[in-house]
Amino acid sequence: MQQTVNIQHKKARFEYEILDTYVAGIQLSGTEIKSIRASKARITESFCEFNDRGELFVINMFIEVYAYGNAYNHQPRSERKLLLNKRELKKLAREVQNVGLTIVPLRLFLNDKGWAKLKIALCKGKKLHDKRESIKNRENSIQLDRIKKNHR
Repeated sequence: MQQTVNIQHKKARFEYEILDTYVAGIQLSGTEIKSIRASKARITESFCEFNDRGELFVINMFIEVYAYGNAYNHQPRSERKLLLNKRELKKLAREVQNVGLTIVPLRLFLNDKGWAKLKIALCKGKKLHDKRESIKNRENSIQLDRIKKNHR
């Protein structure tokens, strides 16, 4: 029996318009995976960025220090390399550089083999009026559900 880990960035769908999603592996040190398995991580303030060699890193992802670690414990907010195919990396780099889009992590989870994966999205920032439209659509759907429930 494997414990499911599902750490989400809930505000991402409200703040950004999601254009494309990818699932990337994460290069972790020894105690980081133990903290993730205990659901001691946050991705709400994180974003992804390319370095000068074309490698993709997740920045500002918080993984709590492992409680039973020793002197070789990890840093909570270090940069962590994301593992994608070369073709996917080139496509993402082109989109981010030319169009001005951003890459935001949506979900941190463990796959069937127990490896930590990060679902990332190529996003475009929403304007204030787009956010208001999202709020209005959400409110309308809630009211429709209430009406349907009352008429049964």
